[in-house]
Amino acid sequence: MMEHELAELKKQVLTLQKEISRVSDEAEIRKTHHKYGYYLDKCLYNEVVDLFSNRPDTFVEFLGSRYLGKAGVERLYKKRFAETFVAGRNGPIHGFLLDHIMMQDIVDVSPSGDHAWCRMRALMQAGTHHSIEKDLPLGHRQWWEGGLYENEYVKEDGVWKLWRYRYFPFWHADFEAGWSKTRPNYVPWPTKTFPEDPTGPDEILERKMLWPDTRVVPFHYPHPVTGKRINIDDLRAPRYGKGVQEGCEEPLVLELPGGSKWEGAEERESRKWERVLPELVQDKAEK
Repeated sequence: MMEHELAELKKQVLTLQKEISRVSDEAEIRKTHHKYGYYLDKCLYNEVVDLFSNRPDTFVEFLGSRYLGKAGVERLYKKRFAETFVAGRNGPIHGFLLDHIMMQDIVDVSPSGDHAWCRMRALMQAGTHHSIEKDLPLGHRQWWEGGLYENEYVKEDGVWKLWRYRYFPFWHADFEAGWSKTRPNYVPWPTKTFPEDPTGPDEILERKMLWPDTRVVPFHYPHPVTGKRINIDDLRAPRYGKGVQEGCEEPLVLELPGGSKWEGAEERESRKWERVLPELVQDKAEK
């Protein structure tokens, strides 16, 4: 009897250790992403790049394009962003605001404990103070931006790092006019790749989405109650009173470079006693 109880206690301890590790990993991933946001606020692009994994399959997706590997990540932050906003320096400049408010984070860690997903919203307020408008190519501007992340993270040597970073900045608005009068192509899409464009992406993607386009960025997780995926047509955005087949944009997808498989992805419904994780199903049935 004692041996059986001891075995059960050991089993419970192992289960609790695994759950504590999962909760701890979720907290560390949130912290990593929020730290990324604080660095980005102050144009600390060296520190941003250092958060990314050195894996060859690391990438950042931004504005319908993809920057591949650590070299691509450096080109985006240390070249494109740094040259556009702060004349190439690492750090802020006087009179330039670039605040990123990170919120509504949903983090899921794989059973292996070394791979995770996060869906998070960003609200950005940006602008230049009128006293420096003559000093900056941007001139005097103030604007809003709303975007969504669907990211993946990898744990290397016990440290969580940014890995597959997907940011969809899908609405912008001038402060004075608001979002109802946002001009088309508010932020121009890249049209040239590196090296033709020295600060350009490695790939230009088919999916392009900016306000007033309201298609849904796919969820990395199934429905938490039903375990089902959302109907793909329900993620599209037809005109009011129209069907999805009446000139509606195709649904967005989260594919990987070169046709690679999204690790752990499987399209199926959950069964009783299963715990549903992002793209993964961990069996919790009684043995």
